[in-house]
Order: sequence, then structure tokens, then C-alpha cells
Amino acid sequence: MPFALGRPLGTAGDTEFQKNVLRASFEMLQSAVEPTIEDYPIEAPVESGSSDWSCPVSFAVAEDESISARILAEINLMAPWSAETRATRDRTLFGVTGAGPDQVEQVARALGEIADHGNVTDLPAGDISWQFEMPLLIRHMVDDLRTFYHEAVAAQPGDSSPSHEALNDWIFSSTALGDGIQAIAKHLTHVGDGESLMTRGFLVPEGYLASGGSSFPTPAERQENKKA
Repeated sequence: MPFALGRPLGTAGDTEFQKNVLRASFEMLQSAVEPTIEDYPIEAPVESGSSDWSCPVSFAVAEDESISARILAEINLMAPWSAETRATRDRTLFGVTGAGPDQVEQVARALGEIADHGNVTDLPAGDISWQFEMPLLIRHMVDDLRTFYHEAVAAQPGDSSPSHEALNDWIFSSTALGDGIQAIAKHLTHVGDGESLMTRGFLVPEGYLASGGSSFPTPAERQENKKA
């Protein structure tokens, strides 16, 4: 959905536009025979004051070049902003992995180590009761961390909200989290089995895969997987 953060069906109050989004979603049930992602082709009408936005934190270049250290540095910088959003909303969407709201750093460290070392098969060490097996857990670790980043962005000054595309552009062009996701996608491609390739598709939106091509497994990759 190419809509602003907090606008899952488009502009608030535009009921006919929102109904069309729901109709398009339900129509997929008639044709999809496997996990499917489609881009909604119509941008929502621009809301007043929603055209410009900026991340509330400027990220310095970390001296330690490990992805794990860089992600942890970003987490620490954004923590006050994310906490402000959580306090305002009195809730958080973080925690689908099984981690608690106070375990963001552990999730970030675990994801960073996967990116740095390429182990996409063994559950990360630590005291989190992970709710999924690998490699599917990686998808939900990314979801949790993106939730944390999005909650930090939501605390930005002003009344502007970034679109879904703007958030993806920011994550994959300006953050260590984006670099970590791309590194993990490369590891999953190297493993090459069907589950790993599907997980890659859930991590990287279409059009953002660093190596180019489709994020979800292509027919050629599926065929190669069958041969293996």
C-alpha cells in the first residue's frame, strides 16, 4: 500500500477510496494460489501537510564497520523517540518475535550477527523465547525492528507522515538496518532452498533487492531449487 504511515487504507475519511482498496484485497482471494504480494497501483489523495517529512535522528557513520554495531548505534539514538510514540499511544506493535518491549537491543544484536556471519539456520542465542523457527524468524525480527524504527519516525516534529514508499526509501538507503536486511537477503539467496528464498521475499520489498531482480523466488530459482 503506497500510503502514509498510519493510513493503511488511504486518506482518512475518504470512504469510497478505502472501499476500493478493500475490494482489491478481497479480489486477490480469487486468484492467489500461493503466498502473494501485489502493489496497490493508486496513490491516495495527498493530505494537507503530508508532503514533507524527515527522520527525527541523523545517523553518524559508525567507526565499527560491523552491521551489528551499526544497528545497535541506530537503536540507541532512536530509543527516546520510539519511547515517546509508545507512551503517546499507550501500546506498541513490537514483539511478534516473542521479544518484550525491553528487548529491542537483543533483537537488533541477533539480526546484526546473522547479517555479519550468515547463519540463517540456527536460532539466535539469548533469553528471548522465539515464537518461530529459522529462517522464518528472520522475517519477524525484521518486522519488529521496522516497527521500532517506524514508531521513532512517528514521533517526529510536525504533522507530516511519510508514505510507505518513503519509509522503504529511507530504510534501504539511509540505515544500517537496511544494509543488514540486504546482507541477510544475500545469505538466503546463497542457501537457495524454497523456504529461504520465500523468506527473502518477505524481507525486501519488490524493487529494493540490492542484486536486482525479484525479491521473491523467480521461476529459474524455483527450478534450480527442485534440481537441488
